[in-house]
Amino acid sequence: MSKPLLSVENLKTYFVNDTAEVRAVDGIDIQVYPKQIVCIVGESGSGKSMTSLSIMGLVPRPNGRIAGGEIWFEGTNLLKLTEQQLSEIRGNEMSMIFQEPMTSLNPVLTIGDQMTEVLLRHRKISKKKALELAVDMLTIVGVARANEVVHSYPHQFSGGMRQRVMIGMAMICEPKLLIADEPTTALDVTIQAQVLDLMKRMRDEYGTSVVMITHDMGVVAETADHVVVMYAGQVVESADADSLFEEALHPYTKALLKAIPSHDEVKEVLYAIPGIVPDAAHYPVGCRFADRCDLVQPSCREKMPELREVKPGRFVRCDLI
Repeated sequence: MSKPLLSVENLKTYFVNDTAEVRAVDGIDIQVYPKQIVCIVGESGSGKSMTSLSIMGLVPRPNGRIAGGEIWFEGTNLLKLTEQQLSEIRGNEMSMIFQEPMTSLNPVLTIGDQMTEVLLRHRKISKKKALELAVDMLTIVGVARANEVVHSYPHQFSGGMRQRVMIGMAMICEPKLLIADEPTTALDVTIQAQVLDLMKRMRDEYGTSVVMITHDMGVVAETADHVVVMYAGQVVESADADSLFEEALHPYTKALLKAIPSHDEVKEVLYAIPGIVPDAAHYPVGCRFADRCDLVQPSCREKMPELREVKPGRFVRCDLI
């Protein structure tokens, strides 16, 4: 197997508020290989988005900080780079699609101005040439009349069209790594399917690796080559997508899959995982899923289980497996 394009090792991202230290990301390991789509899945509050912001070097300051670990991208530890050095990579070698396309675009700048900005920053080309490339990319991502749209403003587009613009903006420099944070949130089912197909096409045609952040296991099933399940700031299961959907091992992963509505079985009440994600400022000593787990044993509350390899390429954080 080739070397990973991205390797996150024991990453810890903490925040300090008036009363406590919040461990948003608490020692995670993730690897992404060339031309691979990795989905990071979990409920809100599990640390998914903060993981992506940590990789991009966008942890909110001054309260947030990366407290430990390493982030290797093409053999370079991103955490050792200066802000100037990181800015040369960000938007060029790796890009990010942020949550909420409705608010991520600048309302007072045209689509063309926003798309050409990154090109002019990283490529030695004229503004005219940058605008031509922006039109080409809009066409690639499925925007009709791209030569007219490029002069329009974000408020003139629907949510699905704005999301296409966001993908085009992220892909315009043909990055090696694309991070997509909930790219299908608030989109209807038809547009969601089109966006997912588009991202797979970016992978196939440009060789781009994709890290997709989501809480939707249906999106994971449709898209992922590899799945990383996060809970309470930790990775609790990591496996290739086919293995995970064929046989989930961690109780939390099983619960996520159980919560997917089924077309074959109509239920009056859909399954919901009982309880809530624990407070990141006051994690329990033992397993963080113990209070919500059907299989919990007294030993689960006494010691934090390690993430261990139970099968080749299959990692699980549970001592009962």
